[in-house]
Amino acid sequence: MQIGPITLPNRLFVAPMAGVSDRPFRMLCRRLGAGHAVGEMLTSQRHLWGSRKTSHRIDHRGEPGPIAVQIAGVDPQAMADTAREAIDRGAQIVDINMGCPAKKVCDRLAGSALMRDERLALAIVDAVVAACASHGVPVTLKMRTGWDAAQRNAPALALAAESAGVAMVAVHGRTREQRYSGQAEFDTIAEVKSRLRIPVVANGDIDSPRKAAAVLAASGADALMIGRAAQRRPWIFREIAHFLATGEELPPPATADVGAWLLQHLDDHHALYGEHAGVRSARKHVGWAVRALPGGEGLRALVNALDTAAAQRHAVASFFDQLAAAWPRLPAANDAAGGTREPERLAA
Repeated sequence: MQIGPITLPNRLFVAPMAGVSDRPFRMLCRRLGAGHAVGEMLTSQRHLWGSRKTSHRIDHRGEPGPIAVQIAGVDPQAMADTAREAIDRGAQIVDINMGCPAKKVCDRLAGSALMRDERLALAIVDAVVAACASHGVPVTLKMRTGWDAAQRNAPALALAAESAGVAMVAVHGRTREQRYSGQAEFDTIAEVKSRLRIPVVANGDIDSPRKAAAVLAASGADALMIGRAAQRRPWIFREIAHFLATGEELPPPATADVGAWLLQHLDDHHALYGEHAGVRSARKHVGWAVRALPGGEGLRALVNALDTAAAQRHAVASFFDQLAAAWPRLPAANDAAGGTREPERLAA
């Protein structure tokens, strides 16, 4: 899998998700089979760069390459400047955000709102590609199928972006109007793929190895991007990779292994954010990973009440020690819920 001059180990990507895909989460997913990970979006509003949140988003210490930084904004020159700053801080790939459906982003005409103004969108692409070209850094683009059902302009916009020098396009199979509701559709992504020569990545509702294979077949995409499913099962990447290679599904992972993966993630998370902020922001990650497991809701409630990193780590370790004694391999969602409850759909 190629993005410009960069070769990736496979075609399974972690989606950029604000408040989720920070450095510890990206590293966890990469350890578990993801071939590429795009960071949380970085605003082009430079006066916000002094915030603690932004300082964490541009911290790539110890992260394996290629380092991919996503940028968001509405001013072409500011976006170009942000791309240069990201490169100075280690970015090897710069990704333009035209897919975020969040109201606070779209109200500023950024994110997926740019798909309503193709002239501005392409001016931003031109500026960012020009800024990155002198450094040999490829530019990628993340978009939706369009603003709404009447304006599915992803095929035309993607083709124009390719002509402007974009090296890869990722498409979420929903309009901005849909946000995360309904079902993702892949016909529009297939049309994008039919028009482009650069790699096209399909995103949306990929939550199992069989669904991954079906999306590849339906879209003809070169790669897959996984977001919300990875929040609760970051090992989904190794499962999909195995299925695509062999046609066989892996058994559920060993419960002790899952515990070890999540404890490493917890340690990395606390190290990045510090104890006070890290303990609080780690709660959601623990909750996503265990809520469908036997006793998971109890652990979630306990972790939410703990205020120290040591206590949080001890609670998670004890939970998995006890769970492994009863379930040497991780129980499937239906087994864990007595066959009656599917894991709750999570909003990215």
